[in-house]
Amino acid sequence: MKKLAAWLNSETFQGMALMFGVLILAGLLWGPRVLGGKAPLSIVLTLMKSGWASLMDYVVAHAIPCLVPAFFIAGAIGVFVSQASVMRYFGAHVKPWLSYSVASVSGAVLAVCSCTVLPIFTGIYKRGAGLGPAVAFLYSGPAINVLAVIYSARLLGIKIGVARAVGAVLFSVVIGLVMAFIFRDEEREKVKAAAHLSLPQEERKGWITLVFFLVLFFILITMASHRYLMAAGLLVILAAILKGFHTKDDVKEWMVSTWYFVKLITPWLLVGVFVAGAIKVLLPPEVVTRWVGGNSLMANFLASFIGALMYFATLTEVPIIKALTQLGMGQGPALALLLAGPALSLPNMLVIRKVMGTKKALIYISLVVVMATISGMVFGKYFA
Repeated sequence: MKKLAAWLNSETFQGMALMFGVLILAGLLWGPRVLGGKAPLSIVLTLMKSGWASLMDYVVAHAIPCLVPAFFIAGAIGVFVSQASVMRYFGAHVKPWLSYSVASVSGAVLAVCSCTVLPIFTGIYKRGAGLGPAVAFLYSGPAINVLAVIYSARLLGIKIGVARAVGAVLFSVVIGLVMAFIFRDEEREKVKAAAHLSLPQEERKGWITLVFFLVLFFILITMASHRYLMAAGLLVILAAILKGFHTKDDVKEWMVSTWYFVKLITPWLLVGVFVAGAIKVLLPPEVVTRWVGGNSLMANFLASFIGALMYFATLTEVPIIKALTQLGMGQGPALALLLAGPALSLPNMLVIRKVMGTKKALIYISLVVVMATISGMVFGKYFA
């Protein structure tokens, strides 16, 4: 009973209760306009059914094949990657050209969504990475996906495919630099702390750690692409590496670290997926299309804002945007949605706030939405 009472008084429970309260209130106020005047109880039930359907789809189709491997990667970063290694490439003291180059192109090899990238980002950030490079990685992870860029070019046209690729790389660097500048005093303190920090030397050989993480990342990629037989073979290789080069205590520490990230991220993530699914009922495609036709400031902003709220699994944003453009969505808003949607989602925002704090999360989210809006307007006017 004490644990239950403590959880009911926790920030997590109170935040979730507030979210559900706002969702139901919005449904009761806006629902009758888009649901044909349904009764209040019917509106609430419709919202709950849509949210539950999205949650089940996410758990089965995305959480198990994508998020579970990502949690194990995050736990491994916390145990097997020394703080010195993280600081060498992502530390606040590292030369910007190196740290931002590594962070901004990292997404090219990771076919992950805005939620799957969170455990990996959290692991890097908690190990002492500078705010700017960590944020650049957070954006680039789901945004600079080679498969998604190629798919966008084939389905939506070469211009929008190239614009997505260029915009995503620039976004990750610019957003990271702006975040680092805004919180420069905090970053200076981090640099001073790192200068006086005595970091232990790595006990195991670097090539062992490198192979270990390569296998983990390939497991993530093969699971995400539903190549389960290949993933099973990689698991056998992983087991051999653990048995040959790691102790039982290493593995136990890895599991404890992984469980820490599961507890930190999962509650907000699942609630966010549920609420995002419920919101779809209140924002049907025909309503969205009416708002984001043309290339006005409002159309581009709404496309960025709505994209930031909705959850898109890897690659699913492309056919959705294709359908919306066929219904009349402008090319500028389409790019704005492509740049904001994959990198952000309501579940993603909730976890970012939990990890970085409210102020940093709000600034990061605002930067993504504003830059996506501007990019959409420029593209729609000069290149569409």
